[in-house]
Order: sequence, then structure tokens, then C-alpha cells
Amino acid sequence: MSGHDGGAVPPGPDRRGPDARSTDLPAGGGVPAWLAATIQHCANCGGLLDLRLLPTEERPRLVCVDCGFIAYVNPRLVVTTLPVTERGEVILLRRGFEPGRGSWAQPGGFLEVDETPTEGAVRETLEEVGLDVVTGDIVGLYARLEAAVVVLAYEARIVGGELRTSPEALAVQACGPDDIPWSEIAFRTTWFALVDWLARRHPGVRPPELSTGR
Repeated sequence: MSGHDGGAVPPGPDRRGPDARSTDLPAGGGVPAWLAATIQHCANCGGLLDLRLLPTEERPRLVCVDCGFIAYVNPRLVVTTLPVTERGEVILLRRGFEPGRGSWAQPGGFLEVDETPTEGAVRETLEEVGLDVVTGDIVGLYARLEAAVVVLAYEARIVGGELRTSPEALAVQACGPDDIPWSEIAFRTTWFALVDWLARRHPGVRPPELSTGR
């Protein structure tokens, strides 16, 4: 699972913003600057793209300076699982890549164009931690506007495979509801997914409040 994270932490009991935003970044700002810098050429004619506010559009768009083609940029979908053992523990991995290398997150990654969200989540879980899973309830849908991603988290039942590390997972751990490494969680979206999972399956366990430094 990749992307950018950061910014101010929204108010609230677990500090999530409207629609589970991971920061208080408002809508309407157009393509993030870091993403616009990676999309430089027009898919229609090969000309250069320029970020402009057009009279026909409600937010800045990448526009070809030669042919006027508008390059619409949509968020990417990250599909993830919270694999749960027979003992009710949740499987987390210590990330092997940036962002968040060395911190803990759930298995997951970008959805491929030729698969469904459940297929992608199952594939990513097998690739990263070696487990065959069957997806169950959707735990939540979380927006990271600053990263141009939407994160979908499924609860998942383990049906096979063998828990292992991989290039994406420096370590793997089965965490009981009282053993989640909150101080080392990689992303706010992971934090929110774990909070929502606990509320569903272990309502008596109270997670710590997300600090303003995360």
C-alpha cells in the first residue's frame, strides 16, 4: 500500500474528518501538486499539460497547452484486508516500502484494472503475508485526499496459506485486541480501520486517541 500522508489532524474522538478524511484538507483544490508534477504530457497529442482554472470547470484541471485536452485525474483505490485468526487476532505487517517503511499496517495495495475489489484484496494479502483469505464485511472506506487514494478495508477470514514475511512485509504479527501497536501505525487510514474493527468485534476495548503528531 503506497501513497502520501500528512497534514493537520482533524478534530473528533479519533481525529478523523468528514467522510473519514485523514486530514482536514478540503475538497475543491484540484490535483495535488505532487501528483500534477508526475503527469506532464497530454494523452491526446503529447503536448505539455498546465494546471489551470477554466471557466467551464469548478476546480483547477490539467490542460494541454496545444490542443486544450483536459486530463482528468481520479483517485486510485487501495484494497486492504484485516485478516482475523480463529483466536480473534488481526494480522498486521511491518511495511517494507515507503511511505511508512518500518511501521505497521494491514495487507493491501492498489486495485488492478482487470480485477474486482475483493479479488484485489485477496491477491494483495496472499502476496504480502502468504495467507489465503475470504473477504467478509466491509470495515470502512477511508479517504486520503492528500494522497489521491481511497482505502477500502475488508474484514477477512483466513482459509489457508502460511503467514510469512515478504519484500512488502518486513515482519508480520497476529495482534490481539489489546496488543495492537498503536504508536507505530503507519497511516491514519489504518488507525481508523482498526478503530472501526474494534468497535464492531471488541466494543469493550478502547483504543488510544490519535495524537496530533500522526
